[in-house]
Amino acid sequence: MTRYLLTSLLLLGAPSLGVAQRAPQTDADHYTRYELLAPGSAKFRIIYEVTATTAGATRYFNPIRKGSIATDEAVYDRMTGDKLKFEVVSGRVARDGGVTRADTTGEYIMVTLPRVVPKDGEVRLLIDKTYQDPKSYLVSGDTITFDRSLGIPKNSVVLPLGYELIAVNYPSQIRREADGRIAVSFINVGSAAVPYVVRGRKVGGVP
Repeated sequence: MTRYLLTSLLLLGAPSLGVAQRAPQTDADHYTRYELLAPGSAKFRIIYEVTATTAGATRYFNPIRKGSIATDEAVYDRMTGDKLKFEVVSGRVARDGGVTRADTTGEYIMVTLPRVVPKDGEVRLLIDKTYQDPKSYLVSGDTITFDRSLGIPKNSVVLPLGYELIAVNYPSQIRREADGRIAVSFINVGSAAVPYVVRGRKVGGVP
């Protein structure tokens, strides 16, 4: 009788054999490009490149930052250029899917990967979306300001056409793109997010 009771207690304390244990989501090689859209719209396009590296993964979760309204989302396989399926899910779904620190009150883009991530392999993704966030992208007269905490290692901010750079608060590379827009880029070598502030002025505007 004692042996049967002990066996029952062990079974009750064990995890359900029918529930798959999700490996924590891992990724690498992050790069984000912020293209500031029409001044006064508070909108900026985000082009985010990331490599999914969790062996066996069939999905990848990308957070939608709180305070930002996301539209025009699209996801692509960087190897083939094919458009991928995705849906917006709750933070609870993301946590259950392997994002161990997912905010359960937030939302995530859940991407269906084009192939299973192989052991010691990867799947490179491009996530394209537009955010509207008046706290991050402001305008005052002929001056625009992009003020946002950026946590990934490689980032660039592109000013609207017809705007010149007048200030940036972090060591950055500045270059003119083929279409005439000014791009400001930096590499975050630390572990903390950079409170990045970029200011631009319409060419010919009053100081």
